[in-house]
Amino acid sequence: MRIRAGYEIIYECGAPTPMVLLLNVRPEREGDLETPDALRTDPPLPVRQYKDIFGNNCSRILAPAGRLTLSADFVIRDSGAPDPTPVEATQAAVEDLPDEVLQFLLGSRYCDTQALDALAWKLFGHETPGWPLAQAIVGYAHQRIGFGYEYARPTRTASEAHEEQHGVCRDYAHLAITLCRCMNIPARYCTGYLPDIGVPASENPMDFCAWFEAYLGGAWRTLDARHNRPRIGRILMARGRDAADVAIATTFGAADLTGFKVIAEELGPLERNAAEHSAAGLSRPF
Repeated sequence: MRIRAGYEIIYECGAPTPMVLLLNVRPEREGDLETPDALRTDPPLPVRQYKDIFGNNCSRILAPAGRLTLSADFVIRDSGAPDPTPVEATQAAVEDLPDEVLQFLLGSRYCDTQALDALAWKLFGHETPGWPLAQAIVGYAHQRIGFGYEYARPTRTASEAHEEQHGVCRDYAHLAITLCRCMNIPARYCTGYLPDIGVPASENPMDFCAWFEAYLGGAWRTLDARHNRPRIGRILMARGRDAADVAIATTFGAADLTGFKVIAEELGPLERNAAEHSAAGLSRPF
């Protein structure tokens, strides 16, 4: 399977503004790229790249005063397999977890474990540890929150999402991550592309998506509280403790977001050449 993905993001800056961007695919997926996942800037700017403490590909730029357009358009191969469902995956005792995993049991900016710890044990203390417990948490978060872009708020914590009962995909992920951590399941936040493959096309405009991974059976397992079903074609961009670690753009100054488009779609055989030309900047803007 081949997937075309990319974005066009437009800012208006009142003055030169440093930015850190997490817009490239994770290093683990770079080998699947058929065309470069290259950050383009208009006007052209120097881009310096580095890897953060979570291994994400990050870019640094100094945005000029005025209009700035960030864009990318690439083709990536995918197995076409849905997310695995390892029903036999067990839950390790905290004392047996690898050292590098322990940080994903702790509270973080948006995952306020202390606020939800008692509730988590009340709701899920009777569940079988491991995959059944994680699935129970995902199902609860999926039912607890109603989705709507009008409910987006960048300051909302997991406990606030639980109380308000509405939000966007990041709120589903934060709530499920927090409940998992309360129940001693390490969990980390993920962001990337999620095309509508194998499911009815969404009536909402395409956007970047948030899901999470839980450490079960000695490996990180993909889970999605927003959709609550295995999906096809996820393209991982970044991982972290929560959304604060993986913001697509962190601006160090005033920058108004004035345009935002994301694309992620499966390519048929006849579409491949057109997408490759677009990725080279030759045609087919979105």
